[in-house]
Amino acid sequence: MGSVQRAMHLLESVAAHEHGAPAKQLARETGLALPTAYHLLRTLVFEGYLRREKGLFFLGEAAERLGSSGARQKRRSTVVDALAHWRDTIGVPVYYAVYRDGEIEVMCVSDTPSNPAVEEWADFRETGHAHAVGQCLLSQLDEQDRRDHLDRHPVQAVTPYTVRDSHSLLRRLDRMRRMELVVERQEYALGTVCAAIPITIGDTAATLAISLPSQQTDRLLVAAQQLQTEVGRLLGSLAISISI
Repeated sequence: MGSVQRAMHLLESVAAHEHGAPAKQLARETGLALPTAYHLLRTLVFEGYLRREKGLFFLGEAAERLGSSGARQKRRSTVVDALAHWRDTIGVPVYYAVYRDGEIEVMCVSDTPSNPAVEEWADFRETGHAHAVGQCLLSQLDEQDRRDHLDRHPVQAVTPYTVRDSHSLLRRLDRMRRMELVVERQEYALGTVCAAIPITIGDTAATLAISLPSQQTDRLLVAAQQLQTEVGRLLGSLAISISI
């Protein structure tokens, strides 16, 4: 355990020096005897956690991979915590989804037993025309990308309320104003209404959405507007999370 702790201290010390540091300086900063520091530094170089150039030590590829993985996990944790906060504050299930590589991806869902999420009884990727999440993401694409998506995932009736054909859907999407709230009533699941908020950061189309039982339809717009306000407050700090 002592060797692990000393090695970690050396890694931390190297990370603090963007332009590298010599062994003597690292030994001094970590309080290690120079022979001990040399031994641990050589081991860390051999394992790829450090690299040595002209007598100076820098973080290696293995350490950088750990750092990037940790950063991704931290970003995901930030999103999960934010969704849970909004779920509890507004009292609705909250969904986070992105459009990536030509497909709809639901990245995170936050719900509770008393406010359960919509059951994915029909594949979300194939039924983007029918739910608020998909319609919101498609509304952020250009016409060519929309048509490409619908060529691969044709419009089909999911419930009696689902849009009937791609022409009708494209006309609906064309009428939507940029960054407009998208509302869907029982088009994907009978007894459920949904609303989705568009979020575009850089080239990534994303959305946050909520759902409610249809008997609570009168709550939908109020809850969605509350979520919009909450998102506006945190969007800057959550911007990087779009790349989860």
